[in-house]
Amino acid sequence: MKSKLVLTLLATAAVVLSSCGAPRVGSLFTDVKAPVAVGSGGGSRVGTSQSQTILGLVATGDASIAAAKRNGGISSVSTVDEHIYSILGIITTYTTTVRGN
Repeated sequence: MKSKLVLTLLATAAVVLSSCGAPRVGSLFTDVKAPVAVGSGGGSRVGTSQSQTILGLVATGDASIAAAKRNGGISSVSTVDEHIYSILGIITTYTTTVRGN
């Protein structure tokens, strides 16, 4: 009976901590930066936007490219990058960084 309970708890933890929507998110710790898009030309302006997820159950914020453009005063985008930071899947932060003019 005890081993069945442990197995059930482990299976539940695996499901809760799995990252179906973001395959680059580790179950224990994540600090990943990755490119999203590259355009032509450089850019002197930088804008960021951010959202957070708590336990994969509650998500808030706006990590969209449009929000990052607005926050940086950017009309012409040259690059878009993402940064995912997570500890034990408890709190995960998604940051979008846009560079352009």
